[in-house]
Amino acid sequence: MRALYNIIRFILSHPLASKNRGDALKRFFGYQINKLFAPYPIIYTYTNRAKLIIEKGMTGATGNLYCGLHDFEDMGFLLHLLRQGDLFVDVGANVGSYTILASAHVGSESIAFEPLPFTFNRLENNIAINHVQGKVKAFNLGVGSKEDVLRFTTDLDTVNHVATESEKIPTKEIKVVPLDEALGTKIPILLKIDVEGFEKEVLDGAINLLNNQRLKAIIIELNGSGEKYGYSDDTIHMNLEKLGFKAYKYNPYLRELSEIQKSESANIIYIRDYDFVRTRVQGAQKIRIFKTDF
Repeated sequence: MRALYNIIRFILSHPLASKNRGDALKRFFGYQINKLFAPYPIIYTYTNRAKLIIEKGMTGATGNLYCGLHDFEDMGFLLHLLRQGDLFVDVGANVGSYTILASAHVGSESIAFEPLPFTFNRLENNIAINHVQGKVKAFNLGVGSKEDVLRFTTDLDTVNHVATESEKIPTKEIKVVPLDEALGTKIPILLKIDVEGFEKEVLDGAINLLNNQRLKAIIIELNGSGEKYGYSDDTIHMNLEKLGFKAYKYNPYLRELSEIQKSESANIIYIRDYDFVRTRVQGAQKIRIFKTDF
C-alpha cells in the first residue's frame, strides 16, 4: 500500500503529468490492469519520433508511461540542448530512456554503457525498435576509475549498483573500464551519469573528458548514495566547480536555467559554458508530449 501511495503521489506532483492528472492516473491504473491479464511487454509511443518497450517491473520506464518523461527537468534539458550531429554519453543507461530520446527523437549520436546483461538486452531491444543502431554504440560494461572486475547487484531494477562487501544479495561480476579509455578521442557535448553512488569512480576515470572544453554539461544525481563507498557528494561538487562547472536546475517550460547550491537538489545539471547552453535550449524546437508543448 505504501508503494502505491508513493507512485500516485509522484504522478500527481509530476510537472508534466500534473497538467492533466486524470489522464495520468488512467494510464497508471490501465497499465496495472493490463499487467494482470496480459503480462507482456508493450511498445509505448515515447515521443512522436521515439518508442520504448516497457515490461513489468521496469520502475523507471513505467514512469515515462505514466508521466510522459520520468525525469522531466533533466530529460527536457537533454531534448532542448542536443542537436543532430552532437554526441551524448549515457553512463548507467539502464533500458535506454535517455539514449532513445537523444538518438531516436533528436537524432544525436550516443554511446551508452549498461553493465548488467539482462538490462543491456532490453537496451539493445529499444535501440533496435527505434532503428537507431547506426547512431548508438552500446557497451555491456560498467564504468569506473580503472579497468577492473566488480560485483553488481542484479535484482534492484533501476537502483542496481556496485555491491559492497556488506551486501548479501544476488550479484554478478562485470568488467569495468575507465571512461577515458572507452571513449578514446570521442568527446560528448552532454554526459549523463546514473550509477547509484559510484559517481566519483566514474569521474576519476574521465579526467581527459572533464578537462576537454567540448563537454558542455553533465546530468548527475548526487543523493548521498556514495557514502556506502566512502565518497562525499560535496567532494564531487567541489571538483566539478574547479573544472569550471556550476550547478543548475532547468525549467523546460520556461527554457530557464537557474544556478543552485548543490544541497538544493539531488538531480543536478552541471554546466561549464552557460552562454552556449542557454542559446541552445532557447533555440530548440518545441516538443509535444500528452498534448503539452515545452
